[in-house]
Amino acid sequence: MRVGIVLAVLVLSACATLRPSEPPVHAQVGVAFDRNGEIASFAEGIADPRFGRRVTADDPARVASISKLVVAIGVMKLVEQGRLDLSSGVSHWLGWPLRNPGFRDRSITLAMLLSHTSSVREHDDDYAIPLGGSLQAAMQDPLNWDPQLGPGDNYFKYANMNFPIVASIVEKVTGERFDIWMRREVLEPMKLDSCYNWPTCSDAAAAQAVELDSPAGEPLKDDLHGQRPACAVQVSEGEACDLTRWKPGENGSLFAPQGGLRISARGLARVGRMLLNGGTLDGVRLLSPQSVDTLLTQVWRSDGSNGITDHGFYCSYGRATQQIPTPAPGCADDMGTRGRTLVGHAGDAYGLKSGIWIDRANGLGIAYFVTGVPENAAKGPGTSFTAAETRAFRRTYALLPR
Repeated sequence: MRVGIVLAVLVLSACATLRPSEPPVHAQVGVAFDRNGEIASFAEGIADPRFGRRVTADDPARVASISKLVVAIGVMKLVEQGRLDLSSGVSHWLGWPLRNPGFRDRSITLAMLLSHTSSVREHDDDYAIPLGGSLQAAMQDPLNWDPQLGPGDNYFKYANMNFPIVASIVEKVTGERFDIWMRREVLEPMKLDSCYNWPTCSDAAAAQAVELDSPAGEPLKDDLHGQRPACAVQVSEGEACDLTRWKPGENGSLFAPQGGLRISARGLARVGRMLLNGGTLDGVRLLSPQSVDTLLTQVWRSDGSNGITDHGFYCSYGRATQQIPTPAPGCADDMGTRGRTLVGHAGDAYGLKSGIWIDRANGLGIAYFVTGVPENAAKGPGTSFTAAETRAFRRTYALLPR
C-alpha cells in the first residue's frame, strides 16, 4: 500500500543538518514513484515569500533543462507521425542552411541537436533571442559553433542553443507556436497543467507558481504573486510585447524550449511514469516503446579519447537524457543509487536544481527540485551535483523500496 508523505514545514526547520557555511534552500520538494503511481512525497519551504505561501508537490516551478527531455518527447511524436526523422539534415525543414562554418560540407541532424553532438555551442546566453529576432541570424555568428570539432566527430558539448533550433523545426513542420503545440500534443495527453513560459497554463497553475530567488531573497524568476506575467517572452527594450508578430520557425527560443517548462514535481513524476511504461500513461499512448528506447539509450560517453577532460556534470548522454552513474575517467556522478543505473535529466537555473530520474530495470523513479541554491555552490561528496541537490536526490531516492 502506497503511503503519501507530505511534509510542509518552515524552511529553517530543514537546515539543522546543513554545515554553517551553507545557506538554507528556500523550498524543497520530492516525489518517488513506480510504474503505477506515487509511492511517497515531501514538500517543505516557501513557494511565494511575499505571502508566505508554503510549497506543495503540485506547485509548478521552472524546472530548467528538464524542459529539453519533454521537448524530445514531442519530437519523437512527430517522428512517429513521419513528419520528422532523426537522421536527415535539418536545413530543409528550417528553410535555410544550418552549417558549422568550419565544416560546411557536413549536415546537422535532429539526432545531433537532441544529443548535443551537433557542434553548436553558445556564448553570453545568446540563445534567448528577443521577439522579432531571427534564429537564422544568430546562427551566422561563428561564436555559436565549435571551430575545431564538427558534426559527426567524437564530440559532446552541452549547449542550450540546440533546443531553440529544435523548437523552430517543430514550428516549421506543424505551423503552430511551439508552446501551443507542446501543450496540446504532449502535456495535455499526460493530464498535465504545465506550459513553456506561461501563456498556455491555467490561471490556477499560475497562481501556484514557485518563485525562484537568490540565496539573499532577490527575485530571479516567476515572482508572480498569483498573477500571470505581463509578457511571457523576451522583448528588446522599448519594443511591444505583441505576439501577433510571431512567425513559424523564425525564433524557436521565444518560449524557452531549453529551460522554460513550468511543471510540478508531481507532474514530473507523471512524465517519468509514462517513460517507465514504454510511452503509455493511464491507458493513453503518447509514444511507442521504440521511441522511448531511442530517447533513453546512451549516444555518447566520456572516455577521454577526444582529449576533452572537463565534462564534469555530463559524462553520459542520450537524446535529451543523461545516464548516471557513468564509469568513466573524470566522472563524478554516482549519487548513491545502490548499483542501479538511472536515466533522466537534471536542471539548473535561477537558483533552482531539479531532476527526474528513472530506474527502468526496477520500474522506479524520482522527481525533485530545490530552490535558493547559490551559484558555485559546494558539491556533494563524490559527485558533480551540488550538496543541496545531492541531499534532495538522496532524500527522495530513500523513499523508494530497496
